[in-house]
Amino acid sequence: MSRHPLRSAWLLGLALAACGRSDRGPASSADSSGAAGHPAGVALTGAGATFPNPIYSKWFDAYARETGVRINYQSIGSGGGIRQFTEGTVDFGATDGPMTDQQIAAVQGKVLHVPTVLGAVVATYNLPALGRTALRFDGPTLADIFLGRITQWNDQRIAQLNPGVKLPAEDILVVHRSDGSGTTYIFTDFLAKVSPEWKRQVGQATSVEWPVGLGGKGNEGVTQQVKQSEGAIGYVELIYAQSNDLPVAEIRNAAGAFITPTLKAVSAAAEGATFAPDTDFRVSITNAAGVDAYPIASFTWLLIRTGDRRTPKDEAIRAFLAWMLEPAPQRMAADLDYAPLPVKLIELIRHRLSAS
Repeated sequence: MSRHPLRSAWLLGLALAACGRSDRGPASSADSSGAAGHPAGVALTGAGATFPNPIYSKWFDAYARETGVRINYQSIGSGGGIRQFTEGTVDFGATDGPMTDQQIAAVQGKVLHVPTVLGAVVATYNLPALGRTALRFDGPTLADIFLGRITQWNDQRIAQLNPGVKLPAEDILVVHRSDGSGTTYIFTDFLAKVSPEWKRQVGQATSVEWPVGLGGKGNEGVTQQVKQSEGAIGYVELIYAQSNDLPVAEIRNAAGAFITPTLKAVSAAAEGATFAPDTDFRVSITNAAGVDAYPIASFTWLLIRTGDRRTPKDEAIRAFLAWMLEPAPQRMAADLDYAPLPVKLIELIRHRLSAS
């Protein structure tokens, strides 16, 4: 039975609702009647990251009930979100991997990355013989598993990191994302920092050429591949592993400590992040310094248009963002194991929104 029955029930409801929509329909939506201060019938569309889809769905539903503003969100992956934002087919995008300078140039620089929450990408695996034992990995070993250099679960390098654990003599099945993904960006960003060979051979991006493994679409697809395949290992956002009762690994951080992905550990990773007053908020916090920092953590961002001429929809998305930064919505994030934004960062976001 899942350790998180309420979260599991919530995700099941989300999945069942999605089954009733067309392939191009939104993965999550919110709808309600009008509310004071918000124009009746306003509807916004967005697309992108699957990493924050659980909290975005919860927020959009709550916002609709409070304001009557409907927000339809397609959970299609960060690569798709950047593409649709660039093409102008959605009102906002969402990504876990920030846009490159080249991608920003394609929209004439008229974009602001707005941090929404912090989350953890976890290594999750399917080894029934170990039950819920939390395995330990360091970055170079994890990189060599995903490079296809370590192919057996009882390999000496894994065993040395997990003394006393009886590892099975089974093949390792690597599972990775098949779509353009911010979760992939976060994971490969970490591996590129800790493994020179990974950086040289594979690199860091929302989509990479995987040396080995099977692909799954979205965090949902990777989670199901791992859950259905004994001996599998993959990487997903924390709530997807928890809600499917899959174990998550402890990862060695830059200080040498093995860290379990928790809200406290993710928040610790963000403590060292610094932002200039005119920041665009594109920052990496993987492999952060600090003894308590979980090393595969990241902000996730909404992409909004900037410029002197704002449409009613531009104003509507900014109104949502103002609501999102309030204490109650940020507390909702913690309920789903995302780390709320630091208070100082919230104040800076408000400043940047007013100036952009």
